[in-house]
Amino acid sequence: MASRPITPPEDRVLAHKENGVGWLTFNQPERRNAMTLEMWEAVTAAVEDFSKDPDIRVVVMKGAGDKAFVSGGDISQYKDNRATAEAAAIYAARSGAGRESLANLDKPLIAMIRGFCLGGGLGLALTADFRVASTDSQFGIPAARLGIAYAFEGLRTLVGLVGPGMARKMMYTGDRYSAETALQMGIIEEVTTPDMLEATVRQIAEQIAVNAPISIHASKQTIAQVLKDESGRDMQLLADISRKAADSNDFTEGRVAFMEKRPAVFTGI
Repeated sequence: MASRPITPPEDRVLAHKENGVGWLTFNQPERRNAMTLEMWEAVTAAVEDFSKDPDIRVVVMKGAGDKAFVSGGDISQYKDNRATAEAAAIYAARSGAGRESLANLDKPLIAMIRGFCLGGGLGLALTADFRVASTDSQFGIPAARLGIAYAFEGLRTLVGLVGPGMARKMMYTGDRYSAETALQMGIIEEVTTPDMLEATVRQIAEQIAVNAPISIHASKQTIAQVLKDESGRDMQLLADISRKAADSNDFTEGRVAFMEKRPAVFTGI
């Protein structure tokens, strides 16, 4: 299937669709893909489009060029957008809406990381279901060097991955970590060479795209419930998800295809 752009090529956030995969590219390479408010708002719009398209089974986000995934917020905007507590609150709400749209995407989300993945860029990567990085990537949160408070959601996810002690060390020192160290810490799930990064991510994404959407949605929702405190889990939701999968055409197709020794063709219903 040919690539279908849904944004003009000069936009700071690019979105296109290819073989059941939605591709989201942060496109400000001259500033190491630092995020502006306008970029955050464009992310929200692109994610909404991907979410509504039944042909899109998985989304990959990446940075333009080979220097950075996202190096953080665009500091050149901070004088106007974060100079006061009121302005900072508005900035947090607008950028937070973009992060929330990614975190709440009802389809698998993969972060393909090369180069700098720092500050808000790491928080952005942590909204993904999992992260694949090249060996030349660097990770860190330099909030303490800028005098800003890091967002709650990003820290909650980070603490869940690396533990409170390591999260404190990262936040207090502002240190950077290599891809291999990030892998050992649990920040990323896979490391590959720069020349194999896109091929590796494409293979994973296309493998997901041909699997049963109902099963993948059920897994994503169930894991989300597992991560909640027991008192906050919606067991009725999980029962409904299981019932829907059992009654689905995809379950029938999967069983029949297995017996007929052929690849299943799933439709998501």
